[in-house]
This record gives sequence, structure tokens and C-alpha cells, in this order.
Amino acid sequence: MEPMTLRREDLLMKLGAAKQTAPSAWRLIKIEVAKQGASFTYRLHREMLRRARRREGRYLLRTNLTESDPAKLWGLYLQLVAVEEAFKNLKGDLAVRAIFHQSDQRVEAHIVVSFVAYCLHVTLGQRLRSLAPALTTRSVLEQFAAMQMIDVHLPTTAARQIILTRTTPNPSPN
Repeated sequence: MEPMTLRREDLLMKLGAAKQTAPSAWRLIKIEVAKQGASFTYRLHREMLRRARRREGRYLLRTNLTESDPAKLWGLYLQLVAVEEAFKNLKGDLAVRAIFHQSDQRVEAHIVVSFVAYCLHVTLGQRLRSLAPALTTRSVLEQFAAMQMIDVHLPTTAARQIILTRTTPNPSPN
């Protein structure tokens, strides 16, 4: 088998691609490319590797809060994550978007409707967690989007009507 021949420019391109693919691993090595030809040497930054291994599997939170209890800071961080997830759900699953209203009443109404939708979203998620852990809120909403609810009105001989509510799958547009 013949050794692979590589031009210097190709070597530099491959090293650049490796750096872009694995930037965190790239910081742990020192590479020196020869001034002539397509060769390089490398060595491991052992101290940086030791530091990286000490932090492996741990969270490092950086904050400007003066609270000294780590458990309280972690709780505040989890609240922040929950709020960010709520906004993601509002913008994604619930498709709430910016609407520029002309009056304060409409702004408040929009906020109330969005909040109620979010509350229903969270409630559905909690019910699913206990009743059907394999389902997600998004998958259930997608299922309901394919449903159609109709009321069937049946007249009776006594001049009254029986109303039967039925849910049926929408025919898929093929």
C-alpha cells in the first residue's frame, strides 16, 4: 500500500476542518506545522486535559447574584430554564407571535389568551406525564390538528332535537 501524499495546502485545510469539527478537543493539543512540506507535530496539553476531566459531568454556573447557598442558586437557574421553555413553547407549539395592537385592552386580552393557552399546554403535559409518558404535548396537539369535531342534529317526533357531538379524523389531503 502506497503512503498518502498530501500537499501543504491540503494539510492546512484538513487541520482547519478538524478544528471546526471538534473545537473543545482542539484546545487540548498544540500543533506545529512544518514551514516546508506537508507535515506537522502535535503534543497534548496535559494540564488542560486534567482541568477538563475535573469538570466533566459538572455544571458551572456563573452569576452576578450574591446568594451563597449553591442549592438556592441552582433552584433559581432551574426557574430560569422553565421560563425560557415557556417562551419557547409560546413561540413554537402554541404559535404565539408578536401582534401590534392599537389599544391597551387588546394588548391585555392577547396576554390573557396567551397565558391561558400556556396554562393548558402545561396542564396537558403534566397529565400526559402521569397517564401516557411516551406522548408529548406536541404530538397530542398534532393528533388533534388532524381531528374534526362535528355536531349531528337528529330531529325527534316530539319536535325536539338530539345533538350528538362526534370527533372524526380529517381526511388527509393527498
